[in-house]
Amino acid sequence: MKKATKRGRIDKQSWKPGNVLSPLPVVLVTCGGTAAWKPNIITIAWTGSVCSDPPMLSISVRPDRYSYEIIRTTGEFVVNVPSLQQAKVTDWCGMVSGRKVDKFAETGLTPAQALKVQCPIILESPVNIECVVRETLNLGSHTMFVAEVIAVQVSSALLDAKGKFRLEKAGLLSYCLGQYFALGPSIGRFGFSVQKRGPANRGRGPKR
Repeated sequence: MKKATKRGRIDKQSWKPGNVLSPLPVVLVTCGGTAAWKPNIITIAWTGSVCSDPPMLSISVRPDRYSYEIIRTTGEFVVNVPSLQQAKVTDWCGMVSGRKVDKFAETGLTPAQALKVQCPIILESPVNIECVVRETLNLGSHTMFVAEVIAVQVSSALLDAKGKFRLEKAGLLSYCLGQYFALGPSIGRFGFSVQKRGPANRGRGPKR
C-alpha cells in the first residue's frame, strides 16, 4: 500500500488521560428475572468483544448501579443490541434506576424468554446475546464482567432472501464522547484492502 501523501502540518494537543476511545457500541443489558431479583435493564457503553473461541465479551458496571449486584449474584446477563427506533429508551434506561421503576413497564419494551439464562431478552432488539459471567475484575470506578456467550437470538425480519443476516438494515447506534450517533453506510467488507479483482469486478472502480 502506498504511503499517504503529506498535505501540511498536523497539529496535536496534549490532553489528560481519559476515556476518549470512540465510537463505542451502546447496548441494553438485561438482568434479574429470578425469585430474588426482578427483571431490569441497564444502558452500557463500556462493552466489547474479548475472545472468539470460546465466544466472550465484557461489560463494565459501576458498583453503585442497581444492576451490578444483580449480575454479581446471578452470574448472568443478556446484551441486547438496540436499533435507532430504541434510541430514546436506550438513553432513558441509563438515566433512571431500576431500584425505583420497572423499566420494562415504563418503556413498553417486551421482556421475552431467553434460551439458556433466566433473565429476559428484549424482544424488540434485533440481537440478543445471552451471557454467563466467567471472571469478575475490580478495576477502579468500574467492575468488568468477562462473560461467555452461550446463546444468540436474532430478528428473523432482518434475514434476506438468501438467509443472510442484514443487521445494518435495523439501523444501529453508537456512543461517542457523551453523544449518540447513527452508524453510516458500509464502506467495505473485512479484507477489502487486499482483495484481488476477479472477472466479475473488472471494469468497476477507479482506473489505475
